[in-house]
Amino acid sequence: MKASLETSQQDRCLVCPLSRVKAGVTVRIREICASAEVSSRLREIGFCEEQIIKLLTSQTNIICLVCNARMAISAQLAKVIMVEPVSHAQGPT
Repeated sequence: MKASLETSQQDRCLVCPLSRVKAGVTVRIREICASAEVSSRLREIGFCEEQIIKLLTSQTNIICLVCNARMAISAQLAKVIMVEPVSHAQGPT
């Protein structure tokens, strides 16, 4: 029973800031934890809740593939975008 409990916990999606995701990983945006003004601007450029994005680089600036466009944001902004991993079958839209 303990093994099945551990497996089910591993299967659950873990939400974390975009800044903690490794390059090459595809994620779904779950929540934007920023001021109303910043959240609104992020949504305008494609960083919306439920949007699937792919992290391309995670160095000084965070570069993501969002709606088939490369978008760069600061590491500070990436800390307020909460994401969860998606299956390999789904890709960025």
